[in-house]
Amino acid sequence: MEKQAKVCTGENGREWYEWIQILVWTVLVIVGIFTVFCRMLGVDGHSMVPTLQHGDLMMVTNPVWAGDYGQGDVVIVSRPDFNGGRPVVKRVIATAGQTVDIDFGSGSVFVDGRLLEEPYIAEPTYLSEGMVFPLTVPEGRIFLMGDNRNNSDDSRDPRLGTVDVRSVIGKAVVIAFPGISQDSGRREFSRVGAIC
Repeated sequence: MEKQAKVCTGENGREWYEWIQILVWTVLVIVGIFTVFCRMLGVDGHSMVPTLQHGDLMMVTNPVWAGDYGQGDVVIVSRPDFNGGRPVVKRVIATAGQTVDIDFGSGSVFVDGRLLEEPYIAEPTYLSEGMVFPLTVPEGRIFLMGDNRNNSDDSRDPRLGTVDVRSVIGKAVVIAFPGISQDSGRREFSRVGAIC
């Protein structure tokens, strides 16, 4: 008994071609979105606890689409002269023209004389890091702090100081995949979503 060779019909080959074409277009669209509009970055360190944990994967808008940076925004900054040139993630506390003052005794942060309500911080701000306050943020710059105030190198440190907005590489908008929580020692998928 002779075995017959299976012959591919033109229709079967066309189906495969269409599937490959769909796959290629899908990959191109995804690459385009992540090239033009946003990118994924991982959190390295604990300076933004409890908002962000070490190992969190964030969706970050590209600067072109981020718009202006406002008080409360979580941004990623990259400067060759700070943190070995590696990007750092911090929260915008004040923008150009605003005056920041910190009472390190009580741990309170004031912007333009008003006490900031900061439900996102791990603990009050007790470490000064060396900058002199009150401090008025120059034009084109922002003042940044980590949410884990006493474990964060930020704008209180003269090595970083106020940051030129051109050093911002994006605004963190979503936790796409959680890192391992310091508290529970596991991934808390309930944290996936918008960054506040």
